Amino acid sequence: MSRALASRVIDSAEIGYLRQAVAVADADVRKLFHDPLELFARLVQPTLWLVVFGQVLNRSRAIPTGGISYLDFLCPGVLAQSVLFGAIFYGISLIWERDLGIVQKFLVSPAPRSALVLGRALSSTVRGLCQAIFVYLLAFGLGIHVRLGVVDFLGVALAVMFGAAIFSTFSLAVACLVKSRERFMGIGQVLTMPLFFASNAIYPIAMMPPWLALLSRANPLCYQVDALRALMIVGGGSTFGVARDFLMLAISFLLTLAVASKLYPNIVT
Repeated sequence: MSRALASRVIDSAEIGYLRQAVAVADADVRKLFHDPLELFARLVQPTLWLVVFGQVLNRSRAIPTGGISYLDFLCPGVLAQSVLFGAIFYGISLIWERDLGIVQKFLVSPAPRSALVLGRALSSTVRGLCQAIFVYLLAFGLGIHVRLGVVDFLGVALAVMFGAAIFSTFSLAVACLVKSRERFMGIGQVLTMPLFFASNAIYPIAMMPPWLALLSRANPLCYQVDALRALMIVGGGSTFGVARDFLMLAISFLLTLAVASKLYPNIVT
C-alpha cells in the first residue's frame, strides 16, 4: 500500500469516527431542545450564587481577591460550578437509555466505544455553552467587568467545553459502574461538593490550608476556574498560567474519555 493510499484510508477512518461521534451528540442535543425545561432549571443556581451570595460577600470584603471585586472574582467560579453540576449528573441519562434498550442498539453498531462516549461529551458541551451565555447576560446585568474581546470569548468557550466534557465523561464512567439511578444520584451528590469546595471557585487557593491547596492541584475544576478568571474578567489573573490550565484540562479529558470508553460496554452487563 502506497503512502498516499494509506494516508487517505487514515483520513477516511478519522472522518468516519468524527461523524459517528457527531451523530450521537446530535441525538442528545435534539432531546435538549425538545425539552429545554431542564436547562432553564439549571439557570436558577448561578442566579442565586451571584445575586444573593455574591452581593453579600461583595459588601463584606472578607476574602482577598487581588484587586478586583468579589462579585467579579466569583463570576467565573459560578460559571464553572454550573457546568460541573450540569455535567456530573449527565450519566443518569445513560442509565435511563439502558433501561429503555437504546444503549444496546448503540453498542451493536460498528461505532467505536470511544466515539459513543465522545458524542455524549460533545452534547454536554452544548449545555455548558448555553449556561455560559446565561451567566454572561447575568454578569452584564450585575455590572460585572467582563472582557469583550473575541479571543477572550473563544478562550472562555473552550474552557467551558473542556469542563463539560471532563465531568460528563467522568459521570458516564460512574454510571457504568453503579448501574442504578438511586445509587448514581447519591454518588453524584457526594462528589460535587468536594470537587467544588476543593477548588478556587469561591475563594483563592492562597486562603486554603496546605493539604487542601495540594489536593486542589489534582482537581480539574481548579484549572477551569483559573482559565476562566483570566479570560473572562477584566483585571483577573491566572495562578497557574492559562497555557498550563488548558494543558491540564486536555490531559484530564483524555483520561476520563479513556476510562469511560473502557467501562462503557459494562453498562448492559
